[in-house]
Amino acid sequence: MADPSDNTLAPHYYRDNFLHLCDTVEAQYADLFSPPEHLLLQRFRNLEFEAQCLYVRLVSRVGPWFRESKLAYAELGELASLVDVLLEQGMLLQAAELPLDELGRLYTRRELQQAFSSQLRVEAHDAKGSLLAAIGALPLAAIETLELLSAPDTERLVAPWGLEQVRCLQLLFFGNRRQSLTEFVLSDLGVARYYSYALDREQRLFPRREALDEYLTAAALSDRWYELREAGQPEDLLVLADHVLAADIVYPSSEGRWHRLCNAMARDLERHGEMDRAYRLYGRSQRHPARERRARVLEKGEDWTGAVTLCEEILANPWCEGESEAASRILPRVRRKLDGSRVPRRRDKFSEVRLFLSPGTGPVELQAADHLRQDWQSVYYVENKLMNALFGLAFWEQIFTPVPGAFHNPYQSVPSDMYESTFRLRRRDNLAARMAQLRETDIALELREAYQRYVPLQCRWVDWRRIDADLVDAAARVIPDGHLLSIWERMLFDPGENRRGFPDLIALGEQEGDYCLVEIKGPGDTLQDSQKRWLRYFQAQGIPAQVAWVEWQDD
Repeated sequence: MADPSDNTLAPHYYRDNFLHLCDTVEAQYADLFSPPEHLLLQRFRNLEFEAQCLYVRLVSRVGPWFRESKLAYAELGELASLVDVLLEQGMLLQAAELPLDELGRLYTRRELQQAFSSQLRVEAHDAKGSLLAAIGALPLAAIETLELLSAPDTERLVAPWGLEQVRCLQLLFFGNRRQSLTEFVLSDLGVARYYSYALDREQRLFPRREALDEYLTAAALSDRWYELREAGQPEDLLVLADHVLAADIVYPSSEGRWHRLCNAMARDLERHGEMDRAYRLYGRSQRHPARERRARVLEKGEDWTGAVTLCEEILANPWCEGESEAASRILPRVRRKLDGSRVPRRRDKFSEVRLFLSPGTGPVELQAADHLRQDWQSVYYVENKLMNALFGLAFWEQIFTPVPGAFHNPYQSVPSDMYESTFRLRRRDNLAARMAQLRETDIALELREAYQRYVPLQCRWVDWRRIDADLVDAAARVIPDGHLLSIWERMLFDPGENRRGFPDLIALGEQEGDYCLVEIKGPGDTLQDSQKRWLRYFQAQGIPAQVAWVEWQDD
């Protein structure tokens, strides 16, 4: 592990990070490993140091195939002997054949023209794609093609063995397929400091091998859907949709990926006019916007009764803010079609003020803050940072409470389900107990102590660069506890959506309750939906907030 005071990268940081990944995953999941996964770890650990480094370099790059002559890493020196070692130990594969897309990726047009000059007559204006097509049409065996390619410098074409197993290790470490070794850098592990939470096999994402295999199957179906979509093959997409509709998901670890797949496929099927399949796929999903889209499908099919029933169900128990708002828009339309009833359209009327400012340099929010300081003791440009930080400090322990599948490694700044509807549901009792505790305590003191306790540990809710102890203390001193609790209640309902949309500025006076949240809008700017939702909520809760419309005036 690096010295936190030293921000320079060690020459072989990538090898150290990969080894740390392997150690962490093995401690958590060794009992789930397949024989190839055990073999990968055994072979890697048996390699000499420099060979380990080269292997990690290759699995971290876009491949899978590489030209030996194009590999160069200053910290490793001459690579031919390391390539020999990796080939001997079964950690590298040597090409027996190459698909055309790999030829196009590995070689320039000039190199291909030179290699196949004895087989083809190539015109100077021929595009690379035409040249590749002509090469593909040659009656050559794979070995002959490779001999022609290697003739100029007798280089080897190699690929790292075990890529599938490495991807599996990365999935087990990160808990998703989005992150990989390219993101796993020393600054994340050695410089940043992370909160210490429990990691044990009882709380892991995949309780048994069948759960991991189910997740990988769902991922493969997602990949297949993307391929068919890109290839423009709607008939095959229908076959895949029927396969997904007939399948069952058993383990919670697969649900998020499965629900996203159902939503994505259903939306494509909608566009192709396959409304029945789309409706049934949405019905298999428990993730927004599945119910909203089902309501829209019912509306398009003029099933007014079904659409009304579904919208009322959504409004009675919404999954998120976006779903509730969508149902509120759809319901009046379908009711009007069903029985002619009309509901007056809601008109927002927010507290507003006009600011006449002289054009200057810098963001309009900072200019407005300077102007407002004439009437307030202090004005801070905080956007979403302040309220998110206060939430993070107030609920730090609940955010980092271990629940199954939430934490996969020691380097997470939030649990993996932080912005999902499951975050609140899976911690219902803990969050309710914390809210009850906060109602009976001095919140300002709690926030001050939390700041000192957790700074500068990593938490995605708290941006230590923008929030300091003085700001936390000033805000907690002036904002009434009841207002903070109301704001936190709404944030907990939908953390993913309700962490945005807060006003730009907070203006603070001297006494409790003497403050105002101010959204700044420059000429031509408009309120976003997330901002409107917060402003409506502030009105309902009696929280002081206003919109400041800026108009430029000449000096």
